[in-house]
Amino acid sequence: MMEMVVTSTPLYAWMNTLENISSPDNQTDEEYEDELANLRHSLNTMSLIVYCLAFVLGVLGNGVVIWVTGFKMKKTVNTVWFLNLAVADFLFTAFLPLSVTYTAMGFHWPFGKFMCKLNSTVSFLNMFASVYILVVISADRCVSVVWPVWAQNHRSVRKASCVSLGIWLLALVLSAPYFVFRDVGASYHDEDIVNCFNNFVFSDDYETVAVVELRAFRHQAMTITRFLLGFVVPFSVIVSCYAIIIHRLKRNRTLASHSGRTFKIIAAVITAFFLCWAPYHIFSLIEMVNHRSAEFSDTLDHVTTIGIPISTSLAFLNSCLNPLLYVFMGQDFKDKVRKSILKVLESAFTEEVSPSNTFTNSGITSRSKEKSFSDAEV
Repeated sequence: MMEMVVTSTPLYAWMNTLENISSPDNQTDEEYEDELANLRHSLNTMSLIVYCLAFVLGVLGNGVVIWVTGFKMKKTVNTVWFLNLAVADFLFTAFLPLSVTYTAMGFHWPFGKFMCKLNSTVSFLNMFASVYILVVISADRCVSVVWPVWAQNHRSVRKASCVSLGIWLLALVLSAPYFVFRDVGASYHDEDIVNCFNNFVFSDDYETVAVVELRAFRHQAMTITRFLLGFVVPFSVIVSCYAIIIHRLKRNRTLASHSGRTFKIIAAVITAFFLCWAPYHIFSLIEMVNHRSAEFSDTLDHVTTIGIPISTSLAFLNSCLNPLLYVFMGQDFKDKVRKSILKVLESAFTEEVSPSNTFTNSGITSRSKEKSFSDAEV
């Protein structure tokens, strides 16, 4: 049953990993058990605090964003993007009480197999949906800066809504394996405790070599796929888009002045996502490599023991950060104190009036707009 650490999603695998730490030679078994218990208690307490904080701030903050962008503001391409990002985060944080209960009960899952599957699926649905919405936002900003006239004529709320639907379908496909493989079973240490874990071979057989290898292979495949499609590829696209945007803005200061506020907000959201999710993916890879290695490293095991719960908590926090970023970067701090939440969020999400918008309002044709933009870049 020690192979369970391989079958567990890194979200909860650190609890099982604790059991694999070997006692140092200079410690008695009692001293080591006490140290292990204290470490487990500290990590559990930290996780509970973070989960509760993310739940309260995430549900309230994202709920307000959904209310404002969905019902109080005029529909624009920007509001469609941020509405979908808020829905993804709200959905995830709404399920956090399940994780809080699971952790508080010593990793006993009382909610049944279906909720075990659904809870894990929602977690990764949030991750994939969020990162690909950020990809689309970055691409949208890049097109708006590089080809402003084309963007002005072709960007629409309807197209943005269709793209958002496509993102949700893609995220659902990528997160579906977690629904398939998630399972519940009695803990190896206490039959009265039911764990929620990944059972990649739908079997309790941890002895047969072929079964163990298949389990390890599927675990490796899912970890690498999640790292590539949920992190490396999306952020490569995002970085490329922003490199192009920065290059163009340096050449055109007029365009830079019009794009400043939204550019900073989007850049902050993307940076927060990167900082919150990068450690999670890194520790997941370290854990996978260590358990696939012929020589198991106690040092790496200790690193993941501490790193996985911290990085997981950090990833959870990302779902409540975006509303705070919208508020604190939407306008100057003094104005935020005086204005209502609605006005602050409207300031954060309102489409800027680009040079092309100004020309359109003046009744100038597309041909004239192209000439004007060309002149502006000279």
